[in-house]
Amino acid sequence: MAANHQAHEHHRHDEPESDITLRVKALESILVSKGLVDPQALDMLIDTYEHRVGPHIGAKVVARAWSDPAYKRRLLEDGTAAVNELGFPPGPEGINLIVLENTPKVHNVVVCTLCSCYPWGTLGLPPVWYKSPAYRARAVGDPRGVLREFGTELDDDVEIRVWDSSAEVRYLVLPERPPGTERMTEEELAGLVTRDSMIGVAKAKSPKAGARKRPGNGRAEHRV
Repeated sequence: MAANHQAHEHHRHDEPESDITLRVKALESILVSKGLVDPQALDMLIDTYEHRVGPHIGAKVVARAWSDPAYKRRLLEDGTAAVNELGFPPGPEGINLIVLENTPKVHNVVVCTLCSCYPWGTLGLPPVWYKSPAYRARAVGDPRGVLREFGTELDDDVEIRVWDSSAEVRYLVLPERPPGTERMTEEELAGLVTRDSMIGVAKAKSPKAGARKRPGNGRAEHRV
């Protein structure tokens, strides 16, 4: 199965839209024309999950866990309660949020093999590739290969654990804290945390990558 994991943080206008995008637009047009969907309400919903609720929320959670060992323990024990503790209700789809810690010897990856269950409240809208049948199948059958295509190379002795999200349980990966970040503030640390690192297909950025950049907004396109 062909794979192209070149990340594009913003969709190029000269690229053809994917079949999924075209089908979504066609369905939206039909629903709007029949009066079943209010386009303004739809735009408001999308704006909420792309700008007000999104991966920057999860990044703040991760940065706090990196900075505060006591908070990290609470986060790993009860993800839902710990996220709520920071004033970020995970929403009904994240009522049972489990946080998985990546370590030098264990790397966690999240997938939803049945559909696209995802912690919207902490990560915003799921990326297109997360919902694709190819990712859902290959993340289970060949996780190391999928990670490699995302540019994530792991040593052979690193155990890869794949976690299957469901309607009852959602997962958030706590990525490893990059070296050289000991003197960084929580705000700076949050700038190193990307959406992909909280799904587990990537690692957090190094300080040289730009500590003050915001985490991805969910528009990066990966074709598995």
